[in-house]
Amino acid sequence: MEPDLLPPLSKESSSRTRFGRNLFADENLDLLSHMLDDWFGIPGTSIRFGLDGIIGLVPWLGDVLAGLASCILIIAAWFRGVPYITLTRMVVNLGIDVIIGSIPLLGDMFDIAWKANRRNYALMTRHLQQPHRHTWKDWIFMLLLAICVTMIFIVPLILLMWFAEWLAHHIQPTYG
Repeated sequence: MEPDLLPPLSKESSSRTRFGRNLFADENLDLLSHMLDDWFGIPGTSIRFGLDGIIGLVPWLGDVLAGLASCILIIAAWFRGVPYITLTRMVVNLGIDVIIGSIPLLGDMFDIAWKANRRNYALMTRHLQQPHRHTWKDWIFMLLLAICVTMIFIVPLILLMWFAEWLAHHIQPTYG
């Protein structure tokens, strides 16, 4: 009886075994995003929610834990070679989900509607199918993100300068 010979492991397949067999396979990541965002449905409606919405009911801690679970998609995208512009979009989607999701009740409703994990999975698969091809939506998104970050820094600075000028005009030193 002849022994079964297995083909030698290629460099790609041996690196996969090191991190777990097919841990970042499309099927697993798709399942994770479904579990987190739309695993359950409310009967008689088209409303779907996942573990992210359920865990998010625990104030503050729930959203952080759900956010950590969502990081798996971003890490997988990074390991799979998704461009940095797409990774940035994925991080921002997750950041919006965690920050707004931490608002009691309103944030939980937002979590159910936003579905950051489904968005991130779609971004990852789109860029893996069309490597390094950025759409105009990617660049508009990055431009709007840059404008928002700039405004976050500039608006308080302008308000501080305005308040200092107001104080200088309305507060007169009294000498006695």
